[in-house]
Amino acid sequence: MIKACIGLGANLGEALASLQQAAHELAATPGITGLRLSRFYRSAPVDATGPDYVNAVAEIDTLLSADALLDILQKIENQHGRLRPYRNAPRTLDLDLLLYGDLTIDTPRLTVPHPRMHERAFVLRPLQELRPTLHLRQSSLQTLLQACSDQALELVPGQHQP
Repeated sequence: MIKACIGLGANLGEALASLQQAAHELAATPGITGLRLSRFYRSAPVDATGPDYVNAVAEIDTLLSADALLDILQKIENQHGRLRPYRNAPRTLDLDLLLYGDLTIDTPRLTVPHPRMHERAFVLRPLQELRPTLHLRQSSLQTLLQACSDQALELVPGQHQP
């Protein structure tokens, strides 16, 4: 079993409901067990325009290869009407493979750890809930979050600490 982390985000349609449904679909996927989901956060788009995003991070145990997991993530995105008209376009659902065990993957199709996750408060804060002692690029998540302190991030109301 490999422990993997997946970033979930959406800023079109019923974003929160889309993330909740995507997490349910991931949990029901053969080869995936033990899904843990962070709380949901609202954030302004980074390097993009459009409505605010709702984001979360899921941690899973999986028997799937990284490429097979990416296939599943893209299938779920497509089922939710994901379009890719241009880079950083608003989206109905975005599922990013952030971490795949301790592996480093750099292929034309997939880069893990995700190349920009250390610069995104909307990834770091929910990831910190699930993996508080994690270090990325030889830095603690708290240090990386401090470097992103200019990125507004708020908890979606009505949630409790996991």
